[in-house]
Amino acid sequence: MKYELVVGLEVHCQLNTASKAFCGCSALFGKPANSNVCPVCLALPGALPVLNRRVVEDAVKLGLAMGCTIAPSSVLARKNYFYPDLPKGYQISQFEEPICSEGILKIEAGEGEKVIRLIRIHIEEDAGKSIHDIGEETYIDLNRSGVPLLEIVSYPDMRTPKEASAYLQKVRQIVKYLGISDGNMEEGSLRCDANVSLRPVGSTEYGTRTEIKNMNSFKNVEKAIEFEADRHKEILESGGVIIQETRLWDADKGETRSMRGKEFAHDYRYFPDPDLIPVLVDQDMLDRMQRELPEFPEVRASRFVAEYAIPAYDAGVLTVEREVADYFEATVKVSGDTKASSNWVMGEVLRTLKEKYLDISEFSIAPDRLGGLVRLIGDGVISNTIAKQVFELMQDNGSTALEIVQRDGLAQVSDSGAIESVIDEILAANPGQLAAYRGGKSQLLGFFVGQCMSRMKGKANPKMVNEVLLKKLEV
Repeated sequence: MKYELVVGLEVHCQLNTASKAFCGCSALFGKPANSNVCPVCLALPGALPVLNRRVVEDAVKLGLAMGCTIAPSSVLARKNYFYPDLPKGYQISQFEEPICSEGILKIEAGEGEKVIRLIRIHIEEDAGKSIHDIGEETYIDLNRSGVPLLEIVSYPDMRTPKEASAYLQKVRQIVKYLGISDGNMEEGSLRCDANVSLRPVGSTEYGTRTEIKNMNSFKNVEKAIEFEADRHKEILESGGVIIQETRLWDADKGETRSMRGKEFAHDYRYFPDPDLIPVLVDQDMLDRMQRELPEFPEVRASRFVAEYAIPAYDAGVLTVEREVADYFEATVKVSGDTKASSNWVMGEVLRTLKEKYLDISEFSIAPDRLGGLVRLIGDGVISNTIAKQVFELMQDNGSTALEIVQRDGLAQVSDSGAIESVIDEILAANPGQLAAYRGGKSQLLGFFVGQCMSRMKGKANPKMVNEVLLKKLEV
């Protein structure tokens, strides 16, 4: 029997607010254990929560970006369960009345565009963290307790591991474009649980699903879903029954393992939190959040093609990250050359970021400095070869490209007499290659150009070198 894979994702997005969801404690990642805590997030008797307004605004922004219906009134509820890193014995979340519902997300997963439907986006607070790798004891760090999350729940509309990965990458791109989260999966700013099931091809009934947790990269999401699909298929084909449960992904072993039986909503005994009033979103807030939405990747890429006359491929690469798109536009303002700027950002800049594991915000060459470098090339002051040397030097200090060129004497030589003199020497020193070129081996032009550029340490004007060489070679 042939089976169809059915996948739905629950994505938790940690917001980059300055303070936590219901208290004034810092939400900053990486601080010493239990240093960002107060009576509210420690659940001390008598401490009362107050909702962070920014959390509501970020939820509305994300809902608008994903085409959701925004509820004018939504309710914060208590999700009751017991775990050592949950000091209250419940988690503040939303259940029957979420702030955002019924959205869509369009993805590209190799077979054209596909629409993934969203069930809901709701506000939630994070739990603390249990630490198991210090000796034989388990320690609790409550810095994360109360940090604001938005949970994005999709319908089971994905049919391949690649679609699931593409969906998660799209979610990450949107939250980063909105500026509401850094989307860092390794630090837990973006966490994903996958609900996986199989059903016979052609069936409309859903099979028994398992939930996979602990996937901290796009590649691991693909691998975990693929493994779980194969496990389901093996059980079904042997006449077995799938058990509804929660499973953990072990990236080292490349397999999932059972964690606990899958809970149902009634297991959590949800009820409205009596300490928190309903969340109200009026038309003024909706209008303000709509005005604050950024220009999203697809729209921005189309504008880049129309406004800057660059290829659609370039525009797509440049708009994957909002900060990279901003960097490109700032570079163009100075350079005046859209295609050359695109080439430099996509080439040298992105290569350097990848090699040094940097974000564009950490890159030492500001866009106005790169724009100055590109302008020097366009004005014929330096060649592309020299420009790459200057680019490397610019990363080590704050000098402009022009300052480095003047300091190190790297300006391009456009003196035809000097170039002609060097070419005469090269032709005299290579009579065999000269005879071969004149005998029909025109590809040797590159040899002579290379010799000239090498002799002049890359500073000769390439266009002039080619022009002078062709005149000399045709004599």
